Amino acid sequence: MAAPMELYCWKGDWGLPSVDLDCLTVLTYAKFSGAPLKVHKLSNPWRSPSGQLPALRTPDEGVVFHTNNIITHLKKQKYNADYDLSAKQGADTMAFISLLEEKLLPALIHTFWVDAKNYVDHTRKWYAETIPFPLNFFIPNQMHKRHLERLQLIRGESWREDDEVLEKQLYMDAQECLTLLSQRLGAHRFFFGDSPASLDAHIFSHLALILYIKLPSGRLQQHLKSLPNLCQYCDSIVSIYFTRDGETFPRISPKSPTAESPDCEEEPNKRRNQILSVAVGLLAMISYALLSGIVSIQRVSGDRAVDRRMTLEENEDEED
Repeated sequence: MAAPMELYCWKGDWGLPSVDLDCLTVLTYAKFSGAPLKVHKLSNPWRSPSGQLPALRTPDEGVVFHTNNIITHLKKQKYNADYDLSAKQGADTMAFISLLEEKLLPALIHTFWVDAKNYVDHTRKWYAETIPFPLNFFIPNQMHKRHLERLQLIRGESWREDDEVLEKQLYMDAQECLTLLSQRLGAHRFFFGDSPASLDAHIFSHLALILYIKLPSGRLQQHLKSLPNLCQYCDSIVSIYFTRDGETFPRISPKSPTAESPDCEEEPNKRRNQILSVAVGLLAMISYALLSGIVSIQRVSGDRAVDRRMTLEENEDEED
């Protein structure tokens, strides 16, 4: 029996199987296509075989990463949610995905990673609490930088983070995109009828993050909630595809200082691992301080040390 394909992705929260856009897209497409995946939901991207999430470990092609590459690989393995689409529907799929990336994705990135209140009170806080120590000190910063670079790439050189006019235009484009999607969906169950396709995976992942995650500043969420067919569309996908076999994704509650997870109870060397984690953390912080120049080490020869000691003794004698 062939080894199963293994998907590595960010863990979920707020009723979603993953809080990451790309991971949620791949997970949703896998559900739609019936791909049999062994899913590893992580809080540490360094545990992924590619060092990033999502990543798909395959028995024949090694590790595949990037959302489009993973979906393409699944299609090659005959897990194709677009099998019954016509040529026109295939073209529409490409057009709407481009629309999402151009109009809705920039506002989504801004909402989670640029909006100061959302970023500080929600995004950075969630990842800092989820990612294990000491990685939670710098992985969120790396993610923040990558998302800003992605936003810059999409919006071009004209984008400036502190430009209120550009920010207003960004959200207007996103609201127009949501309205257009609502009109296109109409009363249909999915965007191409009664069966979901890859386009539905892309659209759902964008909408679900806006709809379900509770943010201090929710401009997009307010507009999305005014479009009931899109809200019903998201609710239907969650209830049908992500609650089977008792699989649910409850809101993660903060752990009490004395509470231990089942995984920790089963781990015989918990104390040793805690000590190692602290040691690694201290080593990482000391290395960072040395490399950044915050702390420097100066080598003093024996003669200079003796001279300094004699000088100090002479000064003490003079004071006496």
